[in-house]
This record gives sequence, C-alpha cells and structure tokens, in this order.
Amino acid sequence: MIFNPFKTSSTLLLCGILVLSSISCKNETTKKETETTVTKKVNPNNASLKNALTLYASFDNGVNADFALGDAQLYSVPNRKARDSAQVGLHKQGVSISKGEGHFGDALLYAEDSRGYIYYPSKNNIAYNTENWEGAISFWLSLDPATDLDPGYCDPIQITDVSYNDAAIWVDFTKENPRDFRLGVIGDRDSWNPEPKGPDNENPIFIEQLKGVSNPPFAKGTWTHILINYTGLNTAQGKAALYMNGELKGIRKDIKDPFTWELEKSNIYLGLGYIGLMDELSIYNKHLSQEEITTLYSLEKGVHQLLK
Repeated sequence: MIFNPFKTSSTLLLCGILVLSSISCKNETTKKETETTVTKKVNPNNASLKNALTLYASFDNGVNADFALGDAQLYSVPNRKARDSAQVGLHKQGVSISKGEGHFGDALLYAEDSRGYIYYPSKNNIAYNTENWEGAISFWLSLDPATDLDPGYCDPIQITDVSYNDAAIWVDFTKENPRDFRLGVIGDRDSWNPEPKGPDNENPIFIEQLKGVSNPPFAKGTWTHILINYTGLNTAQGKAALYMNGELKGIRKDIKDPFTWELEKSNIYLGLGYIGLMDELSIYNKHLSQEEITTLYSLEKGVHQLLK
C-alpha cells in the first residue's frame, strides 16, 4: 500500500468540516429548542398585568398591601365622617387574618358584621382620571350567602369618596334570600338624581344602573373570582362589566354621569356587612382584555406570580 499524504490531509480536512458542521447544527437546534421552550413558558399577559398593577394585597403577610403605588397601609375608622380618628392596622371587631384558609395562603376573615370600616386609600392605588377613567378590580370570595350573611345589603368592596350612590364602584349582595349579586358603577348623585325622593333601592333610575346575577356561583368551601372591569368613565361612552370565574356576567354601557371625587377622601372599603373569606385583592390601571382576565383567574400561585 502506498501512503499518499495529500489524500490523507484531504480526508482529515473533510472529516473536520463534517464534525464542525455537525456540532454547529446541533448547537443551532439546541438554541431553537431552548428559545421555543422559553416562548412557551412566558405568557405575555403576565407582563401586561404586572405593568398595570397599582395595588395588591395577598393577606399572607398581614393586612398591609404587598404592592402599592399609593399608601400600602390598611386603616380602620369608626365611621366615614371620622377620618381624623382613623387608626393604622386592623381594628374592626370580628375581622382577622385566617391562616392557611385563603385561596392562596392566608385570607381576610369576616366572622361577623360589626361597626366600623376598613380601607386602603384610593390615591395612586387607583388610577382615577377626570377625563377618561379606566381600570379593573379583582378579588376572591368564599361564602354561602344564604347561610353566612346577616339580613340586609352587603358590599364586599365599595370604592368612593362619599357613599355607594355618589361616584362609586362596588358589588353587593341583595338583602334577602335568595340573594342576587350586583355590580354598581354609579356616577355623581347630583347628575343621576338631582331631586332625591325616597330610598335609592326603590328608585327605578338607581336600579336601572345595576347589573345583577341571579343564583351566583358562591358556596361554602368554594372560592369565586370577582372582576370589575370599566373604561371610558367621565366620558359619554362609559362602560362597566362584571366577570365571575373568568366569565362575563353583565355589562352596562353608555355611562354618561360624571364621577367627581375629592381624591384625598376616596377609599377602597372592604367588607361592608360582609361575612365570609376574602383573598387576593388586586387593582389595575387599565381595562383588561378577556385574555388578561382568563390569565388572572388561572394563576396557579396568585398575583405573586406577576411580581417575580
């Protein structure tokens, strides 16, 4: 056999090219697989929700908010007019943190309907706008309305500077069994009811502004997700919607009445007449899409996931 150095060199060179090509192809494939895996794991709605978040209270580390663009402290006050006597912290009889009883971690437990109010200040925790106001409010409730609630109306959340009937956003349970669950997005009282006559809940103009759900999906030991979505308030095209467990349950269009707040007096009141568990309060500075609402409802570890 005759040794040919040129042939051997060519062969070695060819083998080297093939090996390098194989390694390059393998690396490129691995890179693409990694990029695909990362793409699958990242939900773009998580980023949009995180960017829109203005307040988040998990109740896992006490009553103060985990995240807040405004004041993160919870306040207690004997009545709405006694703001000067407000105390920092939870000082309302029958309300406490319930360890391990939340939808995620701990929860806020209302064991009785007692006097007084608890709230987070609205300023900067809600993106109030005098010209074109939008946003969303999300939380979870666990109760049996038929057996847990005392007689009378009950507002798990109410956001206003005055009252439920004057530039306010809220949800409530009606006062008698079987109880409906209603969304109220009510503008300035001077606009919709300039000459008040009789109780609001007997006033057809007031009732027409509400969106109710009959036989709402609440049950003992079950958590129900509530989301209030609103856009265009303080314009002639205002709109608000109620979602439960990610599904649209009612929508109100053409909300023309203005929402005029003294922002320093506006608060996010929790648990007015409510008896049951509340968890995972979060507020956003924009109207959420159906995809974002579904993402929020489906978070496996709660809103904490958005903050990572």
